Amino acid sequence: MASVATSRPVIVLASGSPRRRELLARLGLPHRVEPPSVDESVVPGEDPADAARRLAQLKVRSTPGAWVLAADTVVAVDGRILGKPRDLAENRRFLELLSGRDHWVHTGLALRAPAGTAALVSSTRVRFRKLADWEIAAYAASGEGLDKAGGYGIQEKGMVLVEAVEGDFFTVMGLPVARLWEALARLGYPLAEVWDA
Repeated sequence: MASVATSRPVIVLASGSPRRRELLARLGLPHRVEPPSVDESVVPGEDPADAARRLAQLKVRSTPGAWVLAADTVVAVDGRILGKPRDLAENRRFLELLSGRDHWVHTGLALRAPAGTAALVSSTRVRFRKLADWEIAAYAASGEGLDKAGGYGIQEKGMVLVEAVEGDFFTVMGLPVARLWEALARLGYPLAEVWDA
């Protein structure tokens, strides 16, 4: 009979993303959500991967707690960063730009623990199939992409937009879970107890 784990620290998730909450719950990691109020602007000319890492680190530094996790996802095509669309019209423009092309999704991850810190970035190449005009209009009108970098969500209706993924699928969802697991292990989180409850 498995014993009930009592020493698993609660991780403070410095993010309001429901996708990240869902992934932590699937892993069995106890957590609470405390999104920080930070300026998520990208510095002009900043490398997309560097921006993702920097913003994740900024969120961790801005959030109190012994164990704090933050992530930030940046979508880029031809070096141009596509943030969260401001409105449906911009979402349509993003989808038109991505249609039939490859782009990069960079998710920066930062973790603070009593034993130290970790910061990394995971990058994945995503290819959109060639989208029909009506698909672009309908997906943008759904509003699903408005709260997502690049204007789409690969785990929702947006899954039909994607033709191929080269790299970690969960990076595209916004949390590279294998890299997170490794970072938690390095910093001494009692992972052996996570599934023994």
